[in-house]
Amino acid sequence: MSLFDQVSEDIKKAMLAKDKVALDALRGIKKEFLEAKTAKGGDGELHDDKALQILQKMVKQRKESAQMYMDANRPELAEDELAQFKIIERYLPAMLSEEELTAALKEIIAQVGATSPQDMGKVMGVATKQLAGKAEGKAINLKVRELLAQ
Repeated sequence: MSLFDQVSEDIKKAMLAKDKVALDALRGIKKEFLEAKTAKGGDGELHDDKALQILQKMVKQRKESAQMYMDANRPELAEDELAQFKIIERYLPAMLSEEELTAALKEIIAQVGATSPQDMGKVMGVATKQLAGKAEGKAINLKVRELLAQ
């Protein structure tokens, strides 16, 4: 079942359960998915890799919004964002642990033949594609810098 179909099914379940927070989050996901499906230049389909990118973007937005609300001393709004964040996060694959990320990046570094920090662009290009949905870009960037500096 595609992510789009899974979200549609979960919307029905949330409606039956009268779970307002889940329903709001799931409708937001479906809205983003539909916009991507009908976007200019698209083929009318939403592939799971594109859906994962959308979900990652939404998770990042929720985190940033929650942080802004906390900074503005509005914890009730931050709670709403964090609740939606938890629901959206369910659809993302499990993130790599630090050890798994290090191992994957060492393999990528060897694969592209990187030897110095000047090769960071080569490594990042491959790493962000291979590790999409499995690690945050910021974490990948920091670990690549660390590994190439050695």
